[in-house]
Amino acid sequence: MTQAQIKSVGIVVKPNNADARNTAEELFSWLKTRDLENVREPIFTGKELDAGGEAMDADLIVVLGGDGTMIATARMIGNREVLVIGINYGGLGYLTDFRIEEMHTALEAIFDGNFEVDRREMLDVEHRRGDEILATGRVLNDVVVNKAALARIIEIEVRLNDLFVNSFRADGLIVATPTGSTAYNLSAGGPIVYPSMNAVVLTPICPFTLTNRPIVVPDRAEIELKLLSENEGVVLTLDGQTGFPLLGSDTVLIRKSETTFNLVQPPNRNYFDVLRNKLKWGR
Repeated sequence: MTQAQIKSVGIVVKPNNADARNTAEELFSWLKTRDLENVREPIFTGKELDAGGEAMDADLIVVLGGDGTMIATARMIGNREVLVIGINYGGLGYLTDFRIEEMHTALEAIFDGNFEVDRREMLDVEHRRGDEILATGRVLNDVVVNKAALARIIEIEVRLNDLFVNSFRADGLIVATPTGSTAYNLSAGGPIVYPSMNAVVLTPICPFTLTNRPIVVPDRAEIELKLLSENEGVVLTLDGQTGFPLLGSDTVLIRKSETTFNLVQPPNRNYFDVLRNKLKWGR
């Protein structure tokens, strides 16, 4: 997307954050003074965000929040080719690259056409029971199958392009994008994958067999997960924000999405600076 195509801007705000709300109101007024065809009313609440709203129908979306708000935004964009800039009002902030004091300068640069775009891959997901598709979704971070707190170890059969990989006996399994490699995958002992890599990580959660280690596979492959256990309380979770109960023999199909999440980056951004800062390497 070029400068000339940025004619409308939407604002998405972290729920229940007074500072972010105040910034959104100020930003809305500032944007109205710009040479734009349309400035969408800010989305303030989780309920409005889940519903999508007009803010998603824009050329550029400004997200005032943390990674959770960014992930919810990615879910609601649908198939639109939208630029997204994240202003950090959260905690770790892997996806929200800009500080609040940089917001106006960054937006001025975007309107002048001076910006870089980091196209993050996403995954399309289908939950199937026999031939019936029960649910579909798209994730930026990860697909997780895990058990409830009191459930027994579950068994998940994994196939890659219909080739049998393994039957994992564990508390669950994470299928993570490179973006999601620094989320639940990292906590479960999985590797950090550089964001532009064309790869997906399969990471068992507390595996029964310690030799079951994380596996990095090509993102072009179709991944099929089949729940072999009959345990109650097994859940399919998409990006930690939406969930669906799984029954024995249910399958989950995962493919690379044709839609990317288009993050506006600061100039000369160094991903390793982000890792050193967020993970406190060397401290």
